[in-house]
Amino acid sequence: MAENRAAAYTEGVPCWVDAQLPDVDAGRRFYGELFGWTFEDRPEVPGSCWARQEGEAVAGLARKTDGRLPTVWTVYFATPDAEGLADRIHAAGGQVVTAPVPLAELGTTALVTDAEGAVFGLWEPAGHPGFGRRHEPGTFVWAELYARDTEAANVFYGELFHEALFGPDAEPDFGRAPVADVFPAEMPPHFLVHFGVDDCEAAVGTVSRLGGRIQAPPFETSYGRVAVVTDNQGASFAVLERLRQTER
Repeated sequence: MAENRAAAYTEGVPCWVDAQLPDVDAGRRFYGELFGWTFEDRPEVPGSCWARQEGEAVAGLARKTDGRLPTVWTVYFATPDAEGLADRIHAAGGQVVTAPVPLAELGTTALVTDAEGAVFGLWEPAGHPGFGRRHEPGTFVWAELYARDTEAANVFYGELFHEALFGPDAEPDFGRAPVADVFPAEMPPHFLVHFGVDDCEAAVGTVSRLGGRIQAPPFETSYGRVAVVTDNQGASFAVLERLRQTER
């Protein structure tokens, strides 16, 4: 179901994703064909753009400013107080990679890690609340944390984001799993952004045709059929075909 969001997201809810890419124009071509996205340049961040689905913002593409940085998709969690949350993350054993900084009139952003080193972003909204659409094909549908110690991850995130994960109105779209379930055991802990698709196998075929790579062919999970892929510049993500009601 389409979901238009004007209000701010609860703290701890994934509210935005972006990709840091060497070539944003190549990213537009790849994701435009894969998901049907259109794009809008963002003058407040030179070299970046927003991806739109049905006119609503669903993701960002940004040019890497340093070739040593990874080519990667990052998930951002909503917060009303980025500085306060960054302090709590540090106190819980995580690290602050990039301290909170205002991004024009859009909001305040920061990059942090959990206690195992998995990187994620914080977003304190101002003019940009986050996703305009989610939970449908071509938009964000899930974030999976691949951790070495899932129990420790449950404690870390459960304390930080208790309301979003366990509150009375919680509808989490954030899960935890052991790294070795999908990746080589030596892979560092990380978040994997999932985008919705109508047909997982067809999406994998399109990724291959566009020059991407298949890291894990389609497999079944409790939340749908998933494949892990990279785009044609090396940024990893997953495509998720949700289970139909009759299959649950």
